[in-house]
Amino acid sequence: MRENYRDLKVAVLGSGTVGAEVVHRLLAEREELGARIGAELDVVGVAVRDVKKQRNQSIPKELLTTDAESLVVQADIVVELMGGIEPAKTLILRALESGADVITANKALLAAHGPELFDAAGKVGAQLYYEAAVAGAIPIIRPLRDSLAGDEVNRILGIVNGTTNFILDLMDSEGQSMDAALQTATELGYAEADPTADVGGHDAQQKAALLAQLAFHTAIDLDDVAREGITEVTLEQVQQARAAGYVIKLLAICERIDGHGVSVRVHPTLVPRDHPLAAVHGANNAVFVEAAAAGSLMFYGAGAGGPETASAVLGDIVSAARRHVVGGPGVAESTHADLPMADPGVVPTSYHVSLHVKDEPGVLAQIAGVFSAEDVSVEALNQSTPEHAEGEPGLATLVIQTHRAAEAQLQRCVDKLAELSVVDAVAGVIRVEGS
Repeated sequence: MRENYRDLKVAVLGSGTVGAEVVHRLLAEREELGARIGAELDVVGVAVRDVKKQRNQSIPKELLTTDAESLVVQADIVVELMGGIEPAKTLILRALESGADVITANKALLAAHGPELFDAAGKVGAQLYYEAAVAGAIPIIRPLRDSLAGDEVNRILGIVNGTTNFILDLMDSEGQSMDAALQTATELGYAEADPTADVGGHDAQQKAALLAQLAFHTAIDLDDVAREGITEVTLEQVQQARAAGYVIKLLAICERIDGHGVSVRVHPTLVPRDHPLAAVHGANNAVFVEAAAAGSLMFYGAGAGGPETASAVLGDIVSAARRHVVGGPGVAESTHADLPMADPGVVPTSYHVSLHVKDEPGVLAQIAGVFSAEDVSVEALNQSTPEHAEGEPGLATLVIQTHRAAEAQLQRCVDKLAELSVVDAVAGVIRVEGS
């Protein structure tokens, strides 16, 4: 390491919860960070929309500016914590073009425009870091990009959204309804006033695209990531899952499909209670990785929060600063495998199907005939009286779990079941993983 290396100029874009925490720690821990790096970090400015707005007092007023573009072109390292697509994208491109390294936590921007940004970094030998964009404080980007670069990652199962995990955990552990659990999450600050990005699966979809891109060394279009949120999950389904030895989690699933390419999807999933992901409670995140040589690996921890996310950002800042001190170009993203996206219909999975049916002779035979016609094997079948059927003694609930089959086969089974005269309603369909 070179001695007496010049101070490195750091510009921060955004002063929200994470931005304020990052600036506070850069200033408070300047000497300690400098000793780790071999160069002092000099915060040259914090770009904000309104310098007069009341904000965290840990940011000295003299650092605040509304001139973000002038700020980024004078920096060695730019930390983008604004969020959104614009002006974040334009500012990151401007910073990269000027030769600065960029650290971002902006998963939406990376999922939508990652290849363009990585290409811009590669052209000038700069580096784009984004550890905080997926799973908060959990170090998952570097292990996938660096530690497992020589291995073959076959599958990723990830709980990557703390809000939905908190809600589903409340439903499972306390028997709360979806509406009640969402209200609790909102009151405690885990859910936004508009929770659509979380409960609709959009946040997890963006993170799944980033994980798959790293795992499979292939550019992933966000539109190719199948998405289902948790809004249709009912307390009845959660209770049925518990009775069968499962817990429902919203999973981001990235996997290789032999002979077909890769599949990337997000949906509610039944996970066996003895699987490590079943023990992820509250708003925590976890990513379970299956690699050919390394085997099964799990990364667990806080998926959000100011200090937690700031920890990941600061790790990237230190990495970027050390690169400046040591010298050499940035590490380019590996997206050259160009694996095809598998047709969703060929993806193998198993279903947990809940049916409200007429309680009369011959029902089971008709239902079994549907599965037989599609060559789908039934693993387990349970019958009970649904709560909604009180006063309606002619109805019963059938809960059917299938063995693994192609998605298209299973969907045809569900469609045909819904058409049977003996089926009052298909109450729910949830996929099963991790068995």
